[in-house]
Amino acid sequence: MFDRLESLLRDENARFRVIRHPAEGNSERVAAIRGTQVGQGAKAMLCRAKDQQGALILAVLPGDRKVDFRKVAQAVGSKKVSLASPDEATATTGCVIGAIPPFSFTPEIRLVVDPQLLARHDEIAFNAGRLDTSIVLNAADYARIAAPLLADISADG
Repeated sequence: MFDRLESLLRDENARFRVIRHPAEGNSERVAAIRGTQVGQGAKAMLCRAKDQQGALILAVLPGDRKVDFRKVAQAVGSKKVSLASPDEATATTGCVIGAIPPFSFTPEIRLVVDPQLLARHDEIAFNAGRLDTSIVLNAADYARIAAPLLADISADG
């Protein structure tokens, strides 16, 4: 996954840097290791719609926010959405929980990003398919390359 991400970003002339670090999946700890703010972290959570033949959604929001599954469901026109199991997330994305990058490389996974992630900082940061490697990426380049559905999916408060 890391090689695929790096290749995509280079091909798209994205402004990014790679940070190698000890394996970490916790938003607060990895932000400290990266030297970024927790809110710059792109927390990617694989979800499954309870209707729509169990459609998959990759919900991405700032690392300092919690996901509101009701809002995710509303964004994709579903009645109910829940978190995919860790085994399902790994099998579907090829990444363990905490290492799933904020990109969908398959049309079966719909990408929904909270606009707060892109509005609050010039760069976003994320584990790049591995818990020991992060990418810090220009937020405008991310939006251009990933082309996500933008929707408020963060819990209030």
